[in-house]
Amino acid sequence: MVSIPMESLNPQFSNNLIGQNYEIALNNQIQAVLDSLHEQDSVKLSSLSSNFNELLQCRVDPPFEAIWVYSALLYRGFSLPENDPLKRVAAIKDLFQVIACCSALCDPFKSVALISPVMYNVVRLAMGLKGFDQKGKKEKKFVREVNGLVDSILGYVNVCCERVENSCNVSEGFVRPVRELVNVWMWDNTDNGCTGDFFPLLSDEIVEKVNGEGCELSELAGCVIVEAFLLKLCLRFLEEGSRKELHDELRAWIVASITGLQNPYFFETLLMMLLEPSLPTASLLNSDDERCLRKILYDAVVLVEYSFLKPERMDQLSPKHVKSIIMARLLGTGEAIELNRKQKDQTKAIYYTNAFSGSSLPSLIIRLIRSEIGTEDKASEPSSSSPAILLRWILKIENRGIRIFDNNMSKTRAKLLLDSMTEGLEQPVLKDAKKKSDADLIFYIDNKGEEDEKEGDEKMNESVSAAFVSAAHTMQSAEPEKRKRKGKDSEHKSRVKFLKYSLHENSGSREGRSSIADSDDSSSESEVENPLTDEE
Repeated sequence: MVSIPMESLNPQFSNNLIGQNYEIALNNQIQAVLDSLHEQDSVKLSSLSSNFNELLQCRVDPPFEAIWVYSALLYRGFSLPENDPLKRVAAIKDLFQVIACCSALCDPFKSVALISPVMYNVVRLAMGLKGFDQKGKKEKKFVREVNGLVDSILGYVNVCCERVENSCNVSEGFVRPVRELVNVWMWDNTDNGCTGDFFPLLSDEIVEKVNGEGCELSELAGCVIVEAFLLKLCLRFLEEGSRKELHDELRAWIVASITGLQNPYFFETLLMMLLEPSLPTASLLNSDDERCLRKILYDAVVLVEYSFLKPERMDQLSPKHVKSIIMARLLGTGEAIELNRKQKDQTKAIYYTNAFSGSSLPSLIIRLIRSEIGTEDKASEPSSSSPAILLRWILKIENRGIRIFDNNMSKTRAKLLLDSMTEGLEQPVLKDAKKKSDADLIFYIDNKGEEDEKEGDEKMNESVSAAFVSAAHTMQSAEPEKRKRKGKDSEHKSRVKFLKYSLHENSGSREGRSSIADSDDSSSESEVENPLTDEE
């Protein structure tokens, strides 16, 4: 376990860290580290580390950059033998512990964003698992350790998301651009300074967004969650076993995770990734598994009505994020429908269209467009609500000189998607959807008919919209021992577990720390039941 020095090593430095002097000192120290990246002067690096330690001690809630650089300097001093992967896992666990300790009193978005370096290092380890021979004891232990670490990261993220208050807006920004801060973690990388290498599970478009001057802490946190989320899914695909059972289990886990996290920035980033031609998982998955993962993700984002995406919850976000989520959902649904049509899966395409039309999304789109064009005139609004019709309506408005899409790429994507869509997309949704078999793949989360349960478990959905069909059978885990009955005999929920991260009782003290990644005690796990009633 790594110990964090708490005593002042440079009194003259700390005496001047008041008010504006703090910001000046922080910037100067960051620049000093950037200028010394490739030096092997241990004395200088030790001095810089002690200065950043002072910067941490001067604030109850230290700036993002202070924790970021300080943890990088500590990690650089760790022993990282290339030929011993288990020791590298241990070093990453220690890094995780340091960052969690330093950010224990920080805003939850900052706490999540700060584990970006942990994700960078654990993804690098995981990349070696593709085609990895797991026959030996040491190899099996390494795989278990990597999987356990990823579970711990997701558990930590889960706890941080539980701390987020009603408002999701975060005012704090960055002292230095993320593209500069990435450098302090890539001193041993030949492509030093390449943000794309630091975020290997983000698409180029998302990386460009992170590199931008206006990137927010909440956005970076959403990106980190997506990376952890995708890494967990990729690691499951690398396991042996029935693909059908795996797909059903992952589908349930994804829905449970999105529901449990209730994080719009994570969901926005995931949507934007699905708009790309392929997911950035080539280093972990083959092309067939990537396509399967994309289909499973489409099911989870198109067919489920999440409560945190309802109008009253979306109003808590900034207009920029509301618009981004709404437009990404529209484009993503259209692309998911068209993908299934091209693959001759007309039933799934119709289900997607039904889910879209029966959700709150069409009304959100119309309300957004009304606010953009500054009118309540309903005469020009579409009479039905398929993605194709709404896209055509929006593009007509754009042709009048009113900008709806955020950039030319989004507008071009919308045009290409609309051109490829068949007229069949504009057909009315099925009226007899409820008569379909339960084996058909449809999810719907409805807040009506909820009942309180004593132990705080998630509530079961007891009312299903006529536009949707229950998919309880396909949502269940392949592991029977992980099921339990609740409510009616026919209602089952598969259990999804997050490893729980618990701060020391004395979490207000920087000395109080807990083990994050080392515990396998199942009693420390939190359970998320699925299918879930998505609570507000």
